[in-house]
Amino acid sequence: MNIKFSRRRFLSTGAGALGAVAMPYLSRAADRPAVTHGVQSGDVTVDGGVVWARADRPSQMLVEVATTDSFKDARALPPIAALPESDFTAKMLIENLPGGQDIFYRVRFRDLSHSAIEGEAVVGRFRTAPADRRDVSFVWGGDVAGQGWGINPDDGGMFTFSAMRKHRPDFFLHSGDTIYADGPIASEVKLPDGKIWKNVTIPEKAKVAETLDEYRAAHKYNLTDDNLRAFNAEVPIFVQWDDHEVTNNWSLSKDLPAAYKVRDIELLAARAGRAFHEMYPMRESINEPGRVYRQISYGPHLDVFVLDERSYRGPNGANLETAYGPASYFLGPDQITWLKRGLLNSRATWKVIASDMPISLVVADTPQGGSEAVAQGDGPVRGREFEIADILRFIKMAPVSNTVWLTADVHYAAAHYYDPNKAQFQEFEPFWEFVSGPLHAGTFGPNALDNTFGPEVRFVKAPGKDSQNLAPSAGMQFFGHVKIDGASGRMTVTLRDRADVALWSTTLDPKQA
Repeated sequence: MNIKFSRRRFLSTGAGALGAVAMPYLSRAADRPAVTHGVQSGDVTVDGGVVWARADRPSQMLVEVATTDSFKDARALPPIAALPESDFTAKMLIENLPGGQDIFYRVRFRDLSHSAIEGEAVVGRFRTAPADRRDVSFVWGGDVAGQGWGINPDDGGMFTFSAMRKHRPDFFLHSGDTIYADGPIASEVKLPDGKIWKNVTIPEKAKVAETLDEYRAAHKYNLTDDNLRAFNAEVPIFVQWDDHEVTNNWSLSKDLPAAYKVRDIELLAARAGRAFHEMYPMRESINEPGRVYRQISYGPHLDVFVLDERSYRGPNGANLETAYGPASYFLGPDQITWLKRGLLNSRATWKVIASDMPISLVVADTPQGGSEAVAQGDGPVRGREFEIADILRFIKMAPVSNTVWLTADVHYAAAHYYDPNKAQFQEFEPFWEFVSGPLHAGTFGPNALDNTFGPEVRFVKAPGKDSQNLAPSAGMQFFGHVKIDGASGRMTVTLRDRADVALWSTTLDPKQA
């Protein structure tokens, strides 16, 4: 099957681009521009996706795309620049692809100063969303390289990514805390049993990230892991962010620790945001550059609503407001309007709401108190809960069927069933929230549960209060796996550990709209 291109795109891939790819190498390997951190794809839909790579010098990214791994039917796309201003990263939106098709791509870089000099190609693949009702499979989780637990070759590196890769998912939903910019990584950490955890280290991770280059380096550190790079080459990412891409529990009220010489939280957030967008294959927003929240449609059975619960929130505080206003913003009015409109217009069987924080788990801002997430304790709707109540009421009244919330953040695995009959606020239909992670970080929990929306714990796997911040080697690293049956539309959600052991599973029948 040949890949379809618009006439303009086809003409732009004519002899010039193809000729450049076919040119012989005229230099030694060390003189050729190289792909430094593997390849990634992301935000894949029924007819396209984004491809990403990083070079080691100013260069042009050359991409070929095909529907077979032999690249027999390959088409070369117009080159794009990888410049110092973007830390030599480049990403390209590939459009007009056939639906439900394995797509193979290879990336190489061409020297900007010497157009005859090209580096070795790196190959990746992704599968476009189905145009018909085929099976859909994906994994999700969050929290990578946190609490000082970096890449330890003796423990197999970031092993959870290897476990997820075995499922050959259509995509990976990254629920945030993609890095821990605030978490230095030392060469050694002493474990409770006296053994030593040995980290791969880089100079930039010896301190908290403050400069743009230090934020970039935190992302690049993760990409030195063999498991992660192999996973990225085969599985597209739908990425969102949370706090640790900037610093722990950041909001406009953040009181930065003494480790920070830069005292302006908005400046740190701006630098972190730029690094985040440079380092992932996200589709970019024209009307709001740097926007994270977006809808990704993955065929007739699935729409994914990727939320941003960090950029528009009010200052972290007690979270006890009795009326809605700027102090209780979590998503913010514009994002809520966008979410309602998207849910109302969705014709997909399932609407997955990708939330970077859980709804009813209490997450404190500081040891002294305050609220970092939505919940603050039992009782009526207060503070940030006004936004969740508004969304849940809308889903009931619209009505919108078959919503599922997926999240991470708290570093343990759980399944929560929300029942209005057990809630303080009851204007909603029952729904599920599933929690996974950490993918590669310290394990904590379980957290206290707020009864405002009537959550019931159907499953939990956490170390308990007497055993917190477990190392990845303890085995309590978790990811979630979702499979939607193409014929029936039934959704099966399974929570797994890094050894790929299925800990708990449930199958949900879709309601007819």
